[in-house]
Amino acid sequence: MGPYISANYVTNKIHEIKAPTFPESVVEGVVSRLHKQQGDTVNRDDLIVDIETDKVVLEVVAPADGIIIKIFTHTGAKIKSEEVIAFLEENCDAKSQYIDKIVTPSARKIVSEHNTIDIKNINGTGKGGRIIKEDVQRALTYDEINYKVNNEKLISKFIRTERRVPMSIIRQTIANRLVQVQKTAAILTTYNEVDMSIIIAIRKKYKNIYQYINNANLGFMGFFVKACTEALKLFPDVNSYIDGNEIVYHDYQDISVAVSTPRGLVVPVLRNTNKMNITEIEKNIAEFINRGTYGTLNIEEMTGGTFTITNGGIFGSMFSTPILNPPQTAILGMHNIKDRPIAINGQVVIRPMMYLALSYDHRMIDGKDAVKFIVTVKKFIEDPYLFF
Repeated sequence: MGPYISANYVTNKIHEIKAPTFPESVVEGVVSRLHKQQGDTVNRDDLIVDIETDKVVLEVVAPADGIIIKIFTHTGAKIKSEEVIAFLEENCDAKSQYIDKIVTPSARKIVSEHNTIDIKNINGTGKGGRIIKEDVQRALTYDEINYKVNNEKLISKFIRTERRVPMSIIRQTIANRLVQVQKTAAILTTYNEVDMSIIIAIRKKYKNIYQYINNANLGFMGFFVKACTEALKLFPDVNSYIDGNEIVYHDYQDISVAVSTPRGLVVPVLRNTNKMNITEIEKNIAEFINRGTYGTLNIEEMTGGTFTITNGGIFGSMFSTPILNPPQTAILGMHNIKDRPIAINGQVVIRPMMYLALSYDHRMIDGKDAVKFIVTVKKFIEDPYLFF
């Protein structure tokens, strides 16, 4: 296909707007949203299209100021790696509502979704006067928000409706993988409980000074990642996977951390946790949660992993049976912390207790090793000074 030439601007440069280069593990994506239409004037870095893959949503932006002169796709269309999406004709005279304003992509996305916002009236509070997402959110008019809330209440009061929406690529992939792993693995789950008293006392005593010194939250997940890392060193079968008739052992520990986002569950990977301290772990997890919420995690960050931790306790779950994250052979489930009576030295005492669940592939991991693994995690959590 030859370049598309506009009759009005035949001398201007034509840019091909292409899909990003997908990793080998991603075959194709789907156009989840077109932010611009044919004939629209755009600025450099304006969002053009969102492409949803089975792992992340990729944003494609304009390479220059100009006009969209041809679009070759539509919402719901399948997209290959580096496929041409549109032609943009560079036009230095194109007018822009963002003149003299530097607007971050996340802020620009909100502007495109709300026609009541005038970017020219917003003062940026970001670095160098940049308009950031929070600036735009504050600019949303009360009338628009109030109308939306009242209108939804009115509709829900008088009308009974049903809606059908296409399942997202991420949700489809999650569904297919969960069914597939239950068909191909011999999944068994072993349970234990852990006394969280010491870690809770450490957090209570040091969390403020820790936050001040490290600019990071002293959470529970950092301790569990370290405990699992040490346990994986002792039980290499848990840190391996089956590939055909072979077993692949990892001589490193990359722990996947399940993160719930508006688009579904994503599992970014903490690399080389054996070389990370608790502060580094907590900072990375906080970054994963923030970027997962806004869909800015990239595919490489969610590829790989030798073991997974999921924490249903943050939603109030007391007990569950986690499903394996293939091709891994084990996953640890954390749960809610509740005061419960337990017997210690013949006396009944009240302690903050958490149930742990370790699901594992019984083809690879024997029951005794699974039990020893979860007991090792329990020992590190109940006596975190063992880390040192």
